[in-house]
Parts: sequence; structure tokens; C-alpha cells
Amino acid sequence: MFKRGQRLAEVRISDFAYGGKGIARFETEQGDYILFVESAIPGQLVSAQVTKSRKRHAEARLLHVLEHAQDEEPSRFQVMAGAPYITLPIDRQKDLKFGATRDVYTRLGNIDFDGIFEEWIASPLTYGYRNKMEYSFGAIVHKPGTADEDYDGFGLGLKRRGTWWKVENLEKSSGLFDAAFEALLPDVRKLCEASGLPAWHSPRKEGFFRFLVVRKSFDADRFLITLVTSSQGLESFEPSPILELFKQRLGDRLAGFIHAVNDEVNDRGKIEAGKSDLLFGDNKIVESILRLSFEISMESFFQPNPLAAEKLYERVADYVYEGQRSYENTYVMDLFCGTGTIAQLIASRSPESQVIGVDIVKEAIANAEKNATRNVLSNVEFFAEDAGKFLLNHPEYEQRIETVIVDPPRAGVGEKTIKKVLKLEARRIVYVSCNPATQTRDLNQLTEAGYTLRKLTLVDQFPHTAHIEAIALLDR
Repeated sequence: MFKRGQRLAEVRISDFAYGGKGIARFETEQGDYILFVESAIPGQLVSAQVTKSRKRHAEARLLHVLEHAQDEEPSRFQVMAGAPYITLPIDRQKDLKFGATRDVYTRLGNIDFDGIFEEWIASPLTYGYRNKMEYSFGAIVHKPGTADEDYDGFGLGLKRRGTWWKVENLEKSSGLFDAAFEALLPDVRKLCEASGLPAWHSPRKEGFFRFLVVRKSFDADRFLITLVTSSQGLESFEPSPILELFKQRLGDRLAGFIHAVNDEVNDRGKIEAGKSDLLFGDNKIVESILRLSFEISMESFFQPNPLAAEKLYERVADYVYEGQRSYENTYVMDLFCGTGTIAQLIASRSPESQVIGVDIVKEAIANAEKNATRNVLSNVEFFAEDAGKFLLNHPEYEQRIETVIVDPPRAGVGEKTIKKVLKLEARRIVYVSCNPATQTRDLNQLTEAGYTLRKLTLVDQFPHTAHIEAIALLDR
């Protein structure tokens, strides 16, 4: 019905699908033709551009909102791609996300959702909940509130929805990060522009200023900032005025300032090559979760919403130890543990039990061991090994692992890895997921292998987005 690249002047959104896609229906002789529009809200009238076309459905990116839905409210924040539902009251966001997620389990997974669902856990903070943001510099600047109005200039803010080459200046708070910090961005932009060095031009892969990346410690209320540039014009760059601005405006809240050089052509703030110079303070901050402290560098993975992560980890621990009368000689394995956050929190919950963290990435295990020492935890041990070979190398753990915790990336655990999990013959599995769609697939495989899905909790770690975390409890 539609062709890829086709622009649709007016589309009325009538429903909401998992993953944050608005649904529009078009009557045909063969039945309804479905158009999924990314980030659109039921009730909106939008313009859109088709990105994929199939026989019975198509997908499109949102170009512009022509009419808002009745339940939307004027936002005091700058509406942007990273928070498409910030104009909706949080209760309405919950209704949409809950309904779409429930549909994933019942329709795709044939799971008795109502029989196992336990609780929806809301984020303690609705606004300013993130502990890390990546702001982009750009030579192609999009004017907020317009469909296609761009100009060549010097931008610092967030990427325009659906593009990698356009930047929208952040003129007021995004609603996701610390408002006082984001109030500095217009002045940072002006100062960088005054240096005479250009912002990065993404299509041409040239320019100087690329990213401003910031981490916040909620516990210490301090910031670690990295300014990422290319080396094009590096010899004439003087970072001290930018550093002085942060020192004057943030005071003791500035924990550290780093200048990093990144000449990679990929459009990410992550530093994989080049050099980094610490110009002020420390190159790490310390965050606290459930009375444990974790040292975090700019490149470390850490839960983006630490206050909601506390709620999530508490529920994981509840599931791990549910019904246990004695914890002695109980072994809990955190499979694919990364830097060991979950393993340490589980170990602190029950000092009588023994917790094992396993991950094939040696650097992550080294970081986990360092933080376990910081937290004085003697009942957790980490192994830099392949999960499938762990029992071959450590037969002493055979038949002794009570619970396995898995917390995979969005792609899920996958069939091959599930076979490794099954070899552990754990009585209980606690499955933490950032993608209910792939979790549903994996849960079906685990139940076919003899496990029973008993409980499910949903956690809204990311208000104003379509993302949902899910925690499932399975017993064998």
C-alpha cells in the first residue's frame, strides 16, 4: 500500500504497540493495513515517512506532530527524541506501556500474564532520573518545533528524532538529567563556538567539537565530565576557558574534567581509540546503591537510573531468596555478571550464602573484584570464564548451585546460552530483562526444559520512553 521513502501528510494514530510504536489503520479490500509510526501517541495527527513496507503492514518515522492527543499536556521541558512521551501524564504512560507489554507476553509468548504478574514498580524520580547523558555538537542544526527547518551553524544538544546528522540545541532542560547542569549548555555552546573551531559535521566526517559526556553521582551529587573532540585543529585548542566555566558554575559539584580525542568516524561518544587527558579532579566518581558503593569511570557500564535500579535489585534479591529458611551452603550464580553489581548486592543481602559471578570479560571481572573489596564482601567470588565451561573447570559446584541469575542484553539469552544455563541444573532461575519480547522467547524455551514460570515484575526505569525492565522467577 505504501512505498519505502513515501511521505504521508496526515496520519491519525489510534493505538499503541510494544516498543513505542503508534498504530494507524487503513481499510483495504483485504482487511486493515497497519502502519507503525515510531514514538507516535494514540490520538495524535502526524506526518510520517515510510521506512519499511510489507504486504500487510509498514513502518514509518515520525516527522511532525500536527495535532496533539487530548491527554497530552504542555511540557515545561524541551521535547526531544529521547523522551517522546514526556507530554503525557506518568499514569497515562503506564497504561500504554503496561498494556503493550502485557500483549507481548500473552500474544507472542502464550503466557498466562495475569496469573504470574506481581507488581509494576515505578521510578522513584519521574524527572531528572538519569545519571549519564551524551550531548552532541553538530554543524547541521535543526530548529526545534519544525518539521524540516535546518541551518548550518554550531549546535550543542541532542540528535533530531530519526537522524544521526542533525543536532537540536538544548535551550531548556530535557527532563531526563540534572536541570542545573543542562542550564549550562547554552553558555558552553557559545564558549566553544567563540574558540573559532568548528562543530563536527557528521556527513563530511570533519570538524573539532564532537561530544560532551557527563556522569552524575546521585549519592555525592557530583559530576564527571568529558569533552570529546577530534584532532583537527587540536594544536590551537585551549580547554581552560571551558573548564573554568564548569568550575565557576558547578563549584564543588565538579568531580573531574577530561579532554578526550576521538578520530573514529563512528558517531558515538565512547572512546575506543585516541587519548584522554584528565585536566581537573578525578577520573572516577563513586555511586551508592543499597548501602554499597561502586567506583565508576566514564566508560564503565552502570544502571542509568540508580534509584530505580535499587528497586529492581531489591526485587531480584526477593526472588533469589524467596522461601529460603537457611542460606548456609547456598550457592547463587550471577551469570554474565559484568562488573558484578547484582552479585555484590545479593551477597550483602545474605552473608550466609555464597555468590559466584561469572563473565568472560576479564576487565569487567577485575572491576567487580575491586568493588567487592571496597564493600568488604567475603562471600562473593568472581571468575573470568566462559559460562559453558565453568562446571568443567570447577566440578566442585556441580549440583550445588541453588539459583542462577541472568541479565542479558536486549538480544536476550539465546538458544545456545540457554543450553549452558540448563547444564547448571539450578533449582531456580531469576531472569532480568530489558526487552520483554526476547525474554518471552527465552522463557518459553526454559519452560519447555522443565522450569515453571511463577512470578513476573515490571520496572519502569525510564519514564517518558517506551522501555520496560522485567524480572521473572522460574522454579524447576
